[in-house]
Amino acid sequence: MQLTTFFNPFSRGWQFRELIYGMAKREILSRYRGSWLGVLWTLVTPVLLLLVYMFVFGLIFKARWPQSNGVDEGFASLLFCGIIVYLMFSEMLTRSPRLVVDNANYVKKVVFPLEIMSWVALVNSLFHFLIACGVLLVFLLLSGKGLAVTLLLLPFLMLQFILFLAGLSWFLGALGVYVRDVTYVSGFLATAMTFLSPVFYPASAVPEKFRFLMDINPLTYYIESFRKLLVLGEIPNPISALIALIVSCVMFYFGYWFFHKVRKGFADVL
Repeated sequence: MQLTTFFNPFSRGWQFRELIYGMAKREILSRYRGSWLGVLWTLVTPVLLLLVYMFVFGLIFKARWPQSNGVDEGFASLLFCGIIVYLMFSEMLTRSPRLVVDNANYVKKVVFPLEIMSWVALVNSLFHFLIACGVLLVFLLLSGKGLAVTLLLLPFLMLQFILFLAGLSWFLGALGVYVRDVTYVSGFLATAMTFLSPVFYPASAVPEKFRFLMDINPLTYYIESFRKLLVLGEIPNPISALIALIVSCVMFYFGYWFFHKVRKGFADVL
C-alpha cells in the first residue's frame, strides 16, 4: 500500500471538513427543529435516561454490579455507559445501509464526494455520544466517585471506535445500494446486539460455554473498555486493545476500499 493511499481516507475527510461540518450541523439542527427546547434535547435526554436508570435499577430492583476489585460499583453509571456506547454503534449500524440510497440526488453529481456521508453520520452520532459522556462524568463527580486518571486514554479508545464505525459505515452504505435487504438485517442485528453485548451486564457474567459469543462481538471490547476508563478507573487489557486496533484498521481500510470499488455502479442501480 502506497503512502498516499494509506492516508487517502483521512486526507479526503480533511479536504471536505467544512462540508462535513455544515451537513452534520444542519442535520443535528433539523432533528430538533420545531421543538420547544431545540438542541437542548441532546442534553436533557441523557440526563432523563440516567435518572430513570437510577430509579428503576437502584431503588426498585436494588440491582448491584458484580464486584470489581472488591468494590461495589454504581449500577446506574455502569449501565448508562454501556448504553451510550451501544446507541452510537446501533445508530451507525441501522443508518449506514441507506446513506447512499437516501441521498441518491448526490450520486449523479460526479464532483460530490459520496464517502463523506459516512463522516457526516459519524459526526452526528459522535456529537450525541460526547454529550452523554459529559452527563456521565458530571454524575460521577456529583456522586462523589470523582474522575479517574484513566480518562487520559479516552481519546485513543475513541479513535479506535471511530475507525471501526467509519469502515463499517462505508461497507454497509455501499452494500445497501445493491442489496436493500441489508437495511432489515442491520435493524435485526441492532436489536439482537442489545442482548448479545454486555450492555446490561458485564462480559464476565456470561457462562463459559457461551463466552465465545462475547469474544467474537466487536462491541464487547468497546463497552467494557469505556466502562473501565470512564467509571472503573482501570486500563483495558493491552492484548485486547491491540487486537481491537488491528480489527478497526482492517475494517476502516476495507470499508473505504469496498465503497470506492463498487461506487461506479451506484448510478445504474439508483
